[in-house]
Amino acid sequence: MSYCSAIENMVEDKKALHKAYHDKLYGFPIYDDNELFCRLVLEINQAGLSWETILKKESTFRKAYDNFNIDLVAAYAEVDRERLLGDAGIIRNRLKVNAAIENARAIQQLQKEYGSFEKWLAHHHPKSKEEWVKLFKKTFKFTGGEIVNEFLMSIGYLPGAHSPTCEIYKNVLKTNPMWLKTA
Repeated sequence: MSYCSAIENMVEDKKALHKAYHDKLYGFPIYDDNELFCRLVLEINQAGLSWETILKKESTFRKAYDNFNIDLVAAYAEVDRERLLGDAGIIRNRLKVNAAIENARAIQQLQKEYGSFEKWLAHHHPKSKEEWVKLFKKTFKFTGGEIVNEFLMSIGYLPGAHSPTCEIYKNVLKTNPMWLKTA
C-alpha cells in the first residue's frame, strides 16, 4: 500500500501515532460543530510546535476544554482561563487559550446566523486559500495563513492533505465530494 511520503519516511516509533490520524481523520469531512471547533483549536495550538506534540496531547485537550463543547467553552470565565493556563496537559499560551474561548463565541454567532459552523463553512465553499485566510482573520482570533490552510486541508475544504498516489487519498475522495471541486 502506498502512503504519503511523510508517513512512509517516518521512523517506526512515531509512525503509529501519525498514521492513525493520517488514515482515519486527515482530509476527511467533519460535520459536527464541536469536532470542527476541536480541529480549529488543535491547529491553532500547533502553531510553532510539531503536530506530534498536539496528537500526543489531544486527549488532555479534550478533557481541559470540556470535549470541545462550544457552548461550555464560550461561557468560560477568568477562572477557566487560569485553569487552562495552569494545565500542563495542554499548550499553556495565553493567546491560544484566549483564542479558543473567543472563537467558541464567534462560532456561536455563526450558528445563530447560518444554523451551524459546518453550514457557514459550506456556504463559503469553494474559496481560494487566500480568500479563506481573509475570511478567517475577519471572523476568528489567531488564524494566520498556515493555521487556516492546515485546518481547511484537515477537514477536506482545501486539497493537499494526501498525495494523489496515497491509498488514503482514494478514500477521502469517496467520502468527500468537495475535493472534486477544489482538487
